[in-house]
Amino acid sequence: MNTDFLIVGQGLAGSLLAWELIKRNIKVIIIDTGQENASQIAAGLINPITGQRFVKSSGIDYLLPTAKNYYADLGAVFKQSFYIEKIMLRLFNNPNEIESAIKRLSQAEYQDYLAKLNLVSNSLKNISTPFGLIEQRQTGYLLTKQLLTSLKEFFISNQCYQQTTLDYKDIQIKPILKWKDITAKGIIFCEGYHSTDNPWFSWLPFQLVKGEILTLSHSTSLMDNILNFGNWLIPLDTQLFRIGATFDRENLDNIPTEFGKNSLLTSLQSISHPLIKNSCLMGHQANIRPCTLDKQPFIGHHPVHTQLSIFNGFGAKGSLQIPWYCQKFAENLLKNTAIPTDITRYYATHFTT
Repeated sequence: MNTDFLIVGQGLAGSLLAWELIKRNIKVIIIDTGQENASQIAAGLINPITGQRFVKSSGIDYLLPTAKNYYADLGAVFKQSFYIEKIMLRLFNNPNEIESAIKRLSQAEYQDYLAKLNLVSNSLKNISTPFGLIEQRQTGYLLTKQLLTSLKEFFISNQCYQQTTLDYKDIQIKPILKWKDITAKGIIFCEGYHSTDNPWFSWLPFQLVKGEILTLSHSTSLMDNILNFGNWLIPLDTQLFRIGATFDRENLDNIPTEFGKNSLLTSLQSISHPLIKNSCLMGHQANIRPCTLDKQPFIGHHPVHTQLSIFNGFGAKGSLQIPWYCQKFAENLLKNTAIPTDITRYYATHFTT
């Protein structure tokens, strides 16, 4: 069997890259274990303004419209909405954050992303806001699990999906690139944190982070807004919400912990005693985010075996970044155009033959 590209991993990166190549009439085969991955668990949160100093995410002015259009197009194809846009209420934790927010409100480049400033304490029902809050625009979240399920069904129906565990030893590089009975022009690894075990790309400086997320039902009156208070809270409907995420660089596994659960519940209690009192734990998930040393994704070709490539390392910003980057990488694969954040930046410092 012949194909143009073999894509390893059906998380958000692998799925959207496969979709982008298929749209361009390129033959692909996706290999995936079928097991739950970080993309399926992720909140899919998109937040243009982050940090205590309210800084715009790098590239947000082109990444965000690309992502919104991409998910709208996918929604039209599969006849369902995948991206849910909701206003985010950012709760101030101290006077310094208020000062930073007021500064940003006066800057033209922030006008599209920041709105009402409310310095009245405890102005939200059932939510404690001792320092007030600010309204953030163009925020929302991606229904990643639903999107990946729809894409998987599409790939299966088009005979371009194989559920199996990849053994790197089964990949033959010379004289032709081949995996089992499939020959390909290139293999693209979109494996998330598993790339740290990849014999061709493990030299890249990943900085893996374990994150835990809770899903809770509740019977408390709650505004239909995303809340950001150090952690985030996403209302899924009138009786269900998610809260996350923890940040753990030490215990890199997929096992939910009591410590992670309690830290999130304690954080929730700090802003809402009623919500804690009237909530019931429905789900507790953990997975590992493939973050990187310089906070930029790893995209590009192996320095020796150029037919092997990687498309990975999006960390917590995958929902925002992947649509734009998959378009740029598809253009590189087909037209040899330049790659933004090319892994060539690490050839000299990290790759050894």
